[in-house]
Amino acid sequence: MPTPLIRRADQAVIATLTGVAILGATLWWVRAGGLRGGLVDIDAAAPLDYRFLVDVNRADWPELAQLPGIGPTLAKRIVASRGVEGDFRTADDLRRVNGIGPRTLEGMRRYLLPLPDDTQVAGAATSGEEPGEEQRGSSG
Repeated sequence: MPTPLIRRADQAVIATLTGVAILGATLWWVRAGGLRGGLVDIDAAAPLDYRFLVDVNRADWPELAQLPGIGPTLAKRIVASRGVEGDFRTADDLRRVNGIGPRTLEGMRRYLLPLPDDTQVAGAATSGEEPGEEQRGSSG
């Protein structure tokens, strides 16, 4: 029988030390967060604070359909009403759309961009004039 390079007693010591080293490395790995993915330091961007806001006078129906209480059918009705009756001047004007009642309007109100008043709209009637109507002078 050939003679081993390392005696049996020395093999036992080496095996014991190797086992202790593996056990120590495993315990360190677990404590350092290896099971939770804590060993890798990830630089995450700060969460963005954003709000979903919709301009009811410019949005197409897919965008309007994302509002609470508004599905594709109501969104298409809003676009159709806007096309027939003109832009909505206030959020309450949305009530003219069949299917939008007080509860639906209140649920979606916080997602609506503020609608401009007449003083903010270019070409809006001022001082009682109709749009496009010019004041005529008294000269003859």
